[in-house]
Amino acid sequence: MGNDRPKSKIRETIETFAVAIGLALIIRATVAEARYIPSDSMLPTLHVGDRLIIEKVSYHFEKPQRDDIVVFNPPAASGYKGEAFIKRVIGLPGETVAIHGGKVWIDGKPLYEPYELQPPAYTMPPVKLGPNQLFVMGDNRNNSDDSHIWGPLPIKDIIGRAIFRFWPPDRLFVPLTPTGPAT
Repeated sequence: MGNDRPKSKIRETIETFAVAIGLALIIRATVAEARYIPSDSMLPTLHVGDRLIIEKVSYHFEKPQRDDIVVFNPPAASGYKGEAFIKRVIGLPGETVAIHGGKVWIDGKPLYEPYELQPPAYTMPPVKLGPNQLFVMGDNRNNSDDSHIWGPLPIKDIIGRAIFRFWPPDRLFVPLTPTGPAT
């Protein structure tokens, strides 16, 4: 005969709380997590204080696409350690990216960028991306520490993709990806 004595309410509450925390940690580590925007490098798309949901599953089944907003661990060349960045995917594996004349050029063609705050006020010679590299930039081109400074991003360094802004409420339905003609 087992113990037929009912669990105390306190023990039941503690067990429920422990299971909930365990599930939340597993989901955060493998499926999705919330992120806070700490800088203005992604203006006008993302503002300081915006909060996003980052999903971590899709890139196991599909490749990043141009215009995706990704969270990643910056490469060693950036000089940053232990803090995640958020930028927009501009260049894809195998493409050549250059910046001149206030425009980003992909394989010799200007990139349509309805999301950029201002045109880049700098130049960058052509950079050929390897098979597992991306070129990422902030939408606030002239105030972003990104691939134009520290080079291509290894795809393996991506944590996830921004899919939804949940704060502030007045910007809840403002799209994270551009609309307009394809590149």
